[in-house]
Amino acid sequence: MHPNNRSLASGLLIVLAGLFPAQAQPTTLTVLSHNSFNLEKSLVAQFERESQIRLRFLKGGDAGEMLNKAILSKGAPIADVIYGFDNTLLSRALQADILQPYRSPRLAGLRPNLLIDQTFRATPVDFGYVALNYDRAQFQNRPLPQSLLELATPEFARLLVVQNPATSSPGLAFLLATVATLGEERYLDFWEELRKNGVRVVSGWSEAYYTHFTRAGGDRPLVVSYSTSPAAELYYSEARPKPNQPPTANLFLPGSAFFQVEYVGILKGTRNLRAAQRFVDWLISKPVQESIPTEMWVYPAHREARLPEVFRFAEIPPQPARLTPQQIAQNRERWIREWTQVVVQGQSAEAVKARR
Repeated sequence: MHPNNRSLASGLLIVLAGLFPAQAQPTTLTVLSHNSFNLEKSLVAQFERESQIRLRFLKGGDAGEMLNKAILSKGAPIADVIYGFDNTLLSRALQADILQPYRSPRLAGLRPNLLIDQTFRATPVDFGYVALNYDRAQFQNRPLPQSLLELATPEFARLLVVQNPATSSPGLAFLLATVATLGEERYLDFWEELRKNGVRVVSGWSEAYYTHFTRAGGDRPLVVSYSTSPAAELYYSEARPKPNQPPTANLFLPGSAFFQVEYVGILKGTRNLRAAQRFVDWLISKPVQESIPTEMWVYPAHREARLPEVFRFAEIPPQPARLTPQQIAQNRERWIREWTQVVVQGQSAEAVKARR
């Protein structure tokens, strides 16, 4: 090619580049979550298309395990955003200093009672109730317990499966419910009696519900789960015709359910801060909030989000147990340690209490 022609061609390429700039590569945002995290695929696709942010979901086990991974990787975070730590773990996440503040402009649309963290490092996404569930078919010809203490009597021996509070958020919530209801002096005695009564302890919710609960072919007709689980059972039922009621039900023993709020937070050290902020805004937007109930079986944090019809089976417990964030922060690790000594290691409740 003649030198003049080469110059002409180069100039033409420059002009064309100005008219048709190269399309920017989408940002990849990594979201660390617990194993139960799920979002409607069409909403995710729409978000990625409109924001030019590609979402990568990293499942980190149960909520306790997930938070442990985030804390252990604090110096070199494995994700940009973390979702699914709850009010039982909130103080631990804040004390570990793994989150950075973000005050979303959409906070005004959320239920005010969920806005616990005034540092704006944890944004509420959903709430629900950890509760005892039972398999209806297994209790057609036997009575149900009427109190927490009755769970530890011989009549209900080897019927209950629970999660380890050291690794599981529903397991921790149930432990906290027993502390709130029975008090410091009695809760360990109750757990010692449960141990003697053959309670089964597993690491997380999925194992408890899908392996050991009788609805999944296990041998335990009582399980620590959620007050929305019966609604989910009916929603996913493949029976035809569709049954009029779920095959499971909530066992709302006084003080046995625990109020739970789940949060999203931006991890310190992210290189995708603006993308992370946009994801948080999107997660608490009304369209996403209205899809959350039948994706994750929790109540949306948005106060105007509509609930699906099946949520009439997602009962709200009349007497849920509650502890303040300060109470949980000050005592959580000790309560877990004492529970472990009594239930896992087999020490007596009296010996553990004597060492306080």
